[in-house]
Amino acid sequence: MLRPVLLIGTLDTKGEELRYLRECLMSAGAAVEVVDVSVLGEPLFAADVGRDEIAAAAGESFTELRAAADRGRAVAAMQLGLSCWIRSRHARAPVGGVLAIGGSAGTTVATAAMRELPVGVPKLMVSTMASGNTRAYVGITDITMMYSVADFTGLNRLTRTILANAAHAMAGMAGFRAPAQPEAGQRTLLAATMFGVTTPCVNRVKQLLEESGYELLVFHATGTGGQAMEQLVRDGFVEGVLDITTTEWADELVGGVLSAGPQRLQAAGEKGVPQVISVGALDMVNFGAPETVPEKFKSRNFYPHNPNVTLMRTTAAENQELGRIIAAKATAAKGPVTIVLPLRGVSAIDNAGKPFHDPAADRMLFDAIRANVGANVKLVEIDAHINDPVFADRLVTEYLALGGGKQLHANS
Repeated sequence: MLRPVLLIGTLDTKGEELRYLRECLMSAGAAVEVVDVSVLGEPLFAADVGRDEIAAAAGESFTELRAAADRGRAVAAMQLGLSCWIRSRHARAPVGGVLAIGGSAGTTVATAAMRELPVGVPKLMVSTMASGNTRAYVGITDITMMYSVADFTGLNRLTRTILANAAHAMAGMAGFRAPAQPEAGQRTLLAATMFGVTTPCVNRVKQLLEESGYELLVFHATGTGGQAMEQLVRDGFVEGVLDITTTEWADELVGGVLSAGPQRLQAAGEKGVPQVISVGALDMVNFGAPETVPEKFKSRNFYPHNPNVTLMRTTAAENQELGRIIAAKATAAKGPVTIVLPLRGVSAIDNAGKPFHDPAADRMLFDAIRANVGANVKLVEIDAHINDPVFADRLVTEYLALGGGKQLHANS
């Protein structure tokens, strides 16, 4: 039996749309549970999960919330309540997917709850806010955002088409939610980080690991990429990490646009999973178009990666601090960890004759790692560039030496 789809919205202001969505889902063969997160008005029809139950999950009285007539308080309460409720609901009886509609408040409430669900549970948000920066709603989850085009003010030719498409998309996704059966000889799942300027290295690592019986997830080190990888490590999806491209720390330290935050490089260490760390793309900080670069950096060395991405070379002093941070994160790890240094350059543009080639800055990075790394960390230095095949080969060798050999024999 397929798991039900949760249909979430405010039945006081968007009741027509939600009723139409329920009809579309049911006609497609989906089981539907309607969840009402309205507060101030009267619902158009009775929900399967009432708003009083959602308010109670936040420790609030629905009667008091309604009497207060404070929209901000109501939105905050329903956001907390729905997040708590859906987490408990999915743990008790897993859902097949979540479909929600809303404006700014409804999108905030519904997507906060969606982020409580595991990766792989279908999540579709039809929103007036979907044509723009959706990072605050999506975060590092697999939420699908669909722009509503028109506002939710009742049904018409346009909104019926868009809502029907959303319902059919969700029904299709939820139709494949029968529990998956583990594959015989399922491969050990590893994760790696990559940037365009470290792609040759990571592609070779991926090839070698897959030939050795592993499966590799590769994450683009764009801030959210590093965060997503680390969340999957914390959730137990990933059993080993090759953190080849730690460039997000350069943005965190210097003020670029692709920071993954100060907790970056901690998840694998906290979980104790084997990890190999390198220094890929620590020669650069990321900004947008040239005119977006802060004035204080105007005298620095820049490289136009494309019209929307401007790279700035890190300085020797910044590299020294980055080396100290990398060493400290590795030393704090509870599990086995190896750092591998490419002594001839850390990115495709930090090579002899390339615009970011700066041996003195790289040396400060390497020296800081040498000086600060703990006895629990194995330090390997390779007289090669990060994109040389010999370097990728050594990364794989070092990962297997951390305990991967046992898994290799089991899965090959």
